[in-house]
Amino acid sequence: MPTLPWTVPNRPPQATEVHVFASRFETRTLWGAALKFLVRTPGVWRQIRSAPGAYGASLRAEPFRRTFWTLSAWESPQALKTFARSGAHAPASRGLSAQMRESTFASWPASSDELPVSWAEVRSRLT
Repeated sequence: MPTLPWTVPNRPPQATEVHVFASRFETRTLWGAALKFLVRTPGVWRQIRSAPGAYGASLRAEPFRRTFWTLSAWESPQALKTFARSGAHAPASRGLSAQMRESTFASWPASSDELPVSWAEVRSRLT
């Protein structure tokens, strides 16, 4: 799966502070966990396209390395929390958590004018 491009469900106001969230997941196995991650991605992607407070999202998959990177921007930490605990994301994350070898998360404030954040910045914040 190639990188899913930056998708903007809701356009943020200019020069507004947004909540950026990034994650890096490494699965334990290729054929079990990584495949399950890929199978569940379309449902989560559909959810984010209509999520209140979502200002953008992207996914970079390196399935043969069993590594997945996410990047999203939100109106607030609460908007992110609401998304994560609902819809397709909630059961997907619960169902995959035991199959993750390593997970890393980062969040930081940014200006809406800086979106989308570069993958280079995401990698530097997660490694």
